[in-house]
Amino acid sequence: MSLPRVDGVRSRHVLVDGLRVHVAEAGSGPPLVLLHGWPQHWYCWHRVVPLLAPHFRLVMPDLRGHGWTDAPASGYDKEQLATDLLGLLDVLDLPQVGLVGHDWGGWAGFLACLRAPERFSAFLALGIPHPFQRARPAAALDAWRLAYQAPLSTPLLGRALVRWPGVVEQVIRAGSRADLGSDLRTYGEVLREPARARATVALYRSFLLHEGPRVMAGRYLSQRLTVPTRLVVGAHDPVASGRLLEGFEEHADDMSLEVLPGVGHFVPEEAPQVVADRSRALFA
Repeated sequence: MSLPRVDGVRSRHVLVDGLRVHVAEAGSGPPLVLLHGWPQHWYCWHRVVPLLAPHFRLVMPDLRGHGWTDAPASGYDKEQLATDLLGLLDVLDLPQVGLVGHDWGGWAGFLACLRAPERFSAFLALGIPHPFQRARPAAALDAWRLAYQAPLSTPLLGRALVRWPGVVEQVIRAGSRADLGSDLRTYGEVLREPARARATVALYRSFLLHEGPRVMAGRYLSQRLTVPTRLVVGAHDPVASGRLLEGFEEHADDMSLEVLPGVGHFVPEEAPQVVADRSRALFA
């Protein structure tokens, strides 16, 4: 499938520890990395690009297994996604950047900020719970929000779902409260490739069977977030909401939560002006 086009966006591939990573770039100025989530790729920022490109050099990589980045058989635990991000900064010779992350890109962003805070001036997380979770009865009441991960993490069923025409587009429509137009097919068409369908299964299987239980057992509770962080979620987000958004205050130096009325999960496309405004305020 050919790359979708956005005015002013240029595209290239770079090698990061043996992984061929696709990077879309636009604008000039201070570097700002925009990291997408599932089931999307760099194009999820297409409504944000014209708002931020006049002010920043936008660096929009595709995660491994997504878009036009390689889809190897392994490496889909989220700490590896953070490692990929830090490796990309090294390859691009970017000592420090601003970071915006949505969905899994936001989760990987949290992990990268915890591991290497000196690499990030600030962090804007969108549509994702924070990692400072703990197993408690109140949080268990919101565990149903992650139930969608079960079919996606099942090898045969997950691959079949992702490759079935229209499923990915329907997932995005179901999770949003705005009309996102006809461009949604660009996400589903890429994920129908067998290697990328397998990558989706690995992404969720790794979290459901290994990472998630460790997170709920307090994996990150001993760490402290020192990067200035703003977490922005939609009021109608089926994933990042409820008690999963509570409890970060004692683990972060400078972090706040904003809930957007009338917005679902796909914040970059549903509320691009909000993303641009919060970015300009945070990274100025």
